[in-house]
Amino acid sequence: MVMPQESELVGRVIKLVGGDNIIVECTYGKVRTCRIRGKIKRRMWIRDNDLVLIASWDSKSDRADIIWRYLSAHAEKMNADGLLQGLN
Repeated sequence: MVMPQESELVGRVIKLVGGDNIIVECTYGKVRTCRIRGKIKRRMWIRDNDLVLIASWDSKSDRADIIWRYLSAHAEKMNADGLLQGLN
């Protein structure tokens, strides 16, 4: 299971906007517009309410890249460990 590093955040997909853009709510409540990284674009299908790992472009920016999608079993384990405190 991929765990977040220091510049990465965990978020939940709110809405698929179109193309490769997705609206994601981060663990601390901030909403970001994210794009699917090219490496995973055709390998992982992302849907509403999926748990994803994102890497912010800049600390002040509302843009980020989606670098991983967690499986439901991984999301349940992260929730049990208390890593998803700010998400609904």
